[in-house]
Amino acid sequence: MPAAAQPSDEVQALLDAAVDGVVLVDHLGCIQSFSRSAEQLFGYRAQEVLGRNVGVLMTDQDRSAHDGFLARYVSTRVPHIIGTGREVSARRKDGSVFAAFLSVGVVRDTEPPRFVGFIQDRTLQRRTGEEARRLQERLGHVSRLATAGETASGLAHELNQPLAAIANYAQACERLLARPGADLEEVRDALREIASQAVRAGDIIRRLRGLAGPHRGPREPADINTLVTELSDLVKSDTDAHHVRYRLELTEGLPKVETHGTQIQQVILNLVHNAVEALKETPDKDRELIVRTSRSDDGDVELSVSDTGPGVSATLLPQLFEPFSTTKPDGTGLGLAISRTIIAQHRGTLSYRPNVPRGACFVLQLPSTPGGNA
Repeated sequence: MPAAAQPSDEVQALLDAAVDGVVLVDHLGCIQSFSRSAEQLFGYRAQEVLGRNVGVLMTDQDRSAHDGFLARYVSTRVPHIIGTGREVSARRKDGSVFAAFLSVGVVRDTEPPRFVGFIQDRTLQRRTGEEARRLQERLGHVSRLATAGETASGLAHELNQPLAAIANYAQACERLLARPGADLEEVRDALREIASQAVRAGDIIRRLRGLAGPHRGPREPADINTLVTELSDLVKSDTDAHHVRYRLELTEGLPKVETHGTQIQQVILNLVHNAVEALKETPDKDRELIVRTSRSDDGDVELSVSDTGPGVSATLLPQLFEPFSTTKPDGTGLGLAISRTIIAQHRGTLSYRPNVPRGACFVLQLPSTPGGNA
């Protein structure tokens, strides 16, 4: 095979000046030029790769696919990867693999065609993105723990009821057994009540642990009304402890939404607790909180949490969903920011509007699952 044409000194100087690795190949994929940045990126000296197939710089999977792309372009002149960029796995001389972004173009007025590839190391971006994702997960976990902690006083009140019942029935059993000729059927009834109240207390703790724990597994179609009603005990414990009237207005027959259920419940619980906090300065008789579900005009599933508190001040409104924006003396300012991020990850929206005649109203919209009627 005759020696491949080498780029001129001027062209080679331009290639060597590029920050990204630049590789020039012929129609068979054989390397004709290898820039200085490419040498640093892959660990080869140019003399070691000139004339070799560009596949030496790729993993097996990307190598076979890339050869096919070039061959198809040569025979059809229909671009597939030409003029576009894509993520690939590149291989260095020492065998290590790294994430790279590859852009391929055709050198004009060459026959057979020659190709130029620009390779950018994406290792740092990939690592940064992964660290950002882990940070987001940790912030979400902190927010869930904070939300769970903020409802602790109401939860203690809710748990106190089954625990008190268990203690009363246990004392009753002791008295019944102390009697001469004890009625064992009455004792069994009392023991059944103890078991029932223990299950009730366990359910409350299980729901709280579900909210505070990490989220795993794929998203699944869920009924928004079910997600809301599963929170009833936790919400009631919070509203009762603060003398707030709690109303549910659930529209039947809503389509299902594809969610991590506990993430959506975390958002709902956070909005509810914010509303309860906002009502502290409102007289008891006027404290009301409404959770309402409906279907929006464009077919999305909508959930709103509204209260009769003071509403959001005009000065706070522009930064309402920004991290660390809060008016609470002991607040983290992360709740609404993380809630909006969670809803955005579900391809939905979380917004605010004033409640009528007074108070605040937070509205989340989630896209319905196609054909997913509840």
